[in-house]
Amino acid sequence: MIPAPTMSSVRRLATVVLVAMLVAGCAVPTVTASPSPVPLPTVAPTTPTYTLAPTMAPGACPTSAPAAFTGTATVTMATNFGNIVIKVDGSLGPNAAGAFVALARCGYYNNVIFHRVMPLFVDQAGDGTYGRLPNPDLSKVGRGGPSWTVTDDPVTQAYKRGTVAMARTSAVNSGSSQFFIVLDDSANTSLAGSGANNYAIFGSVTTGMDVADRISNLPTGGDDSPPSMPLQPVVITGMTVTTP
Repeated sequence: MIPAPTMSSVRRLATVVLVAMLVAGCAVPTVTASPSPVPLPTVAPTTPTYTLAPTMAPGACPTSAPAAFTGTATVTMATNFGNIVIKVDGSLGPNAAGAFVALARCGYYNNVIFHRVMPLFVDQAGDGTYGRLPNPDLSKVGRGGPSWTVTDDPVTQAYKRGTVAMARTSAVNSGSSQFFIVLDDSANTSLAGSGANNYAIFGSVTTGMDVADRISNLPTGGDDSPPSMPLQPVVITGMTVTTP
């Protein structure tokens, strides 16, 4: 006859069984340390390379206001960020168109920088007096141009994305070589609003607005630069003009 188990022996047996169950069915998981995060590489902005274009020949560019231009022309503006193709339409602003085409043909814009870029507003260039490489005058850039100016053209349409127009001061008939590309339709509110200057429209961008956008989004400012001037030089390396 098998003797009845005592209470203590039952407790010991239960403990052994419980431990065996825990060991068999609930193994302790292996903990693997998380890998150390790898920092992302820092990519510094780079300026596309460029070679200075030939300088203007003495007397090659007009010494007085060029004749009005009433036809059409295609101007391919090469920059170190890509090409921007502009259709010039003299019927929109014949005096501004005449100045732009004449200066593009004679090489005036070679090595001139974009000195003012503002996202969703404009990209501006054309100061061949203070904005020309290799020795731009950053304290005066935006104030220069040829010795002559042209008569203001009436503006007959809105400033929309891709519009190309002549920059000028607050004085009448003060435009000459500087021009801007409109980046967004919303710019019309400021450019054509009450009290705005008369910025003669003479063409539009047909190819290369992606280049204009890229230029406008470059970091701007600097200790010795205007606040809206790109820190990386944006250079017009040349212009070619074709007419029908």
